[in-house]
Amino acid sequence: MEQKRKPNSQLPFLLAQVGAHAAMKFGEQLANLRLTPADSGIMWMLNMSSGLSQQELSARLGLHPSRLVAILDELEDRGLVERKQNADDRRQYALHLTNKGKETLSEIGRIAREHKERLCASLSSTEQERLAEMLNRIAEEQGLKAGVHPGYQRMKPPR
Repeated sequence: MEQKRKPNSQLPFLLAQVGAHAAMKFGEQLANLRLTPADSGIMWMLNMSSGLSQQELSARLGLHPSRLVAILDELEDRGLVERKQNADDRRQYALHLTNKGKETLSEIGRIAREHKERLCASLSSTEQERLAEMLNRIAEEQGLKAGVHPGYQRMKPPR
């Protein structure tokens, strides 16, 4: 007979299990747009802070600069992001979402909302708010950057 454990004793595993599941399902939905979660995070960051340089974006995300360049090249080739000459420093480019990029980000937002609804269907609105508050406290205490997935730090530069 299987021994029943207290849920609290498995909390780190449960957080990892649900987090991995959520990331996998979100990634599957973004694949329909030919995007990855990393792409969507970069687009979200550029929407929040339009005009960032590649260096600033790399530092905010904790992403290796050459890896970021490869991702930005792909997003630019698809017409989602554009590099414009920086008015303050002509050696740098300012990054912006294009109109197509903004439309795509809107679609990503719809996917994210539907994903949250499916993922949290067993929780009431109040429980969802409480869970978000608790997870934010944990993230803050652990020194995680708000709105930045720690996976960017593990992305290797392209070969």
